[in-house]
Amino acid sequence: MATSRYAFSPKILGRQAVSSSKVSYKIYFAVDQGILSHTTRVVQEATRLDHVAGEVYGTSSLWWVIAAASGIGWGLQVPEGTLLRIPSDVSKVFQFVR
Repeated sequence: MATSRYAFSPKILGRQAVSSSKVSYKIYFAVDQGILSHTTRVVQEATRLDHVAGEVYGTSSLWWVIAAASGIGWGLQVPEGTLLRIPSDVSKVFQFVR
């Protein structure tokens, strides 16, 4: 999984800060093993994950869920051709965060 300057910064879930070092691997593994259902999307042009999250989940703050599931690190901008794995039910993702 790619790392970025945000790789070890905590993410906010509700009112709780969540460390990304273990959470991202758990989400990636759950998607990879079929534990979390997901859809895929190939990025057609450079785009931002917060825009995709806003479109899919109704809030841009869940961009990190798509990043973790896709194994692309914590960068918001992704290049054309990147395969995004987008968990279908974000509430099930939160089971892996705790």
